[in-house]
Amino acid sequence: MDLAVARLVDLHTHTNFSDGTFTPLKLINEAVGLNLSAIAVTDHDTVAGLRLSLESAVGKDFEVLPGIELSAEYDGSEIHILGYLIDYENKKLLKQLDILQKNRIERVYKMVEKLNGLGLEFKAEDVFSAFPGSIVGRLHVARTLLRRGLVTSTQEAFHKYIGDTCPAYVLGFKLSPSAAIQLIRGAGGIPVLAHPYTIKSDTLLLELIKEGIMGLEAYYPEHSQAVTNFYLNLAKENNLLVTGGSDFHGDGKPGVKLGCLKVYYELVDELKNARERL
Repeated sequence: MDLAVARLVDLHTHTNFSDGTFTPLKLINEAVGLNLSAIAVTDHDTVAGLRLSLESAVGKDFEVLPGIELSAEYDGSEIHILGYLIDYENKKLLKQLDILQKNRIERVYKMVEKLNGLGLEFKAEDVFSAFPGSIVGRLHVARTLLRRGLVTSTQEAFHKYIGDTCPAYVLGFKLSPSAAIQLIRGAGGIPVLAHPYTIKSDTLLLELIKEGIMGLEAYYPEHSQAVTNFYLNLAKENNLLVTGGSDFHGDGKPGVKLGCLKVYYELVDELKNARERL
């Protein structure tokens, strides 16, 4: 590969249709300004922002890959499965997303109840009214806590209250990793395990491969070079695709910058080739 003409991409981004702060148009303009060649828009449990994202790229010599990040649970842990090049009008997918979105609303009510029990007084409606049209999640709760002066940063909200092992954390996604994988494949997409460093069980990784996961997000901001190398080798040993991205959320995660990793367009070509073989 000629690095002088290498095309860079970011295959993990979020808009304000889930828990990002950028509109699709602002996200695409930001990526174009950074000289990226493509991004994947992978909002949590929704495809509502994809049409606008694709329209925003028209005439810009820039590519948007339609994607999603599905939330699943396994043995009390949260598992995220990225879906690339999906048919975002697939009826089965849309039906399941409606269920997941209702689960997310219930989850916010349960988290707020726990937070109230810890002395942080506010209402679930404060979250919903602050982010109309968004698919609500923990980052919305964290940003609401920050706006109300109950924490000094969203990071504090996660570290003290709503992180995976914290007292106000609630799981409640009701979708297995296997079901998420099959849902993505049924919509013509490529299922990829997001930020695999969060998976603490090698057994689970092997189970996901058997269940039809087609790739690993080896390039991720939280991965050290050693961790990246581990997943690159695991992907090679199991004939899996490799992806990478920033997990960009705009101002919701100010320390994470769009395009902060060197991820090359060749990975997009590999995703497209794999989709053609489905």
